[in-house]
Amino acid sequence: MYTDLLIRIKNAEAAKKPSLKAPYNQLDYSVASVLAKHHFIKQVEKKGRGPKRVMEITLSTNKRQIDGIKFISKPSRRIYSGYKDFTSVRRGFGIAIISTPMGIIDSKEARKNKVGGEVLFEIW
Repeated sequence: MYTDLLIRIKNAEAAKKPSLKAPYNQLDYSVASVLAKHHFIKQVEKKGRGPKRVMEITLSTNKRQIDGIKFISKPSRRIYSGYKDFTSVRRGFGIAIISTPMGIIDSKEARKNKVGGEVLFEIW
């Protein structure tokens, strides 16, 4: 699940590791690709085949690092929101990740495409 992936990334950055490997699933890969798009991580790659498939995540050393994460939706409580309700996170220094019918996107793109969905987490 994406919560485990985010904590792994944050701990690897705190330990100053250059990269990490995490188990592959489609939700985690799409979350990691959105993080790479916004320069929280350098890149993400799929490696291996079948049940041995993993993601290799290269962390950005000089650029933006993850300072904090706030999980909005939890398995016990899902939070849904319309596109008009998305506001800036930490005055524009962070992003909110939304699960929409278009896939996993950030809140700015969701507002632009006028689509709402489940608010997964905020990261800054």
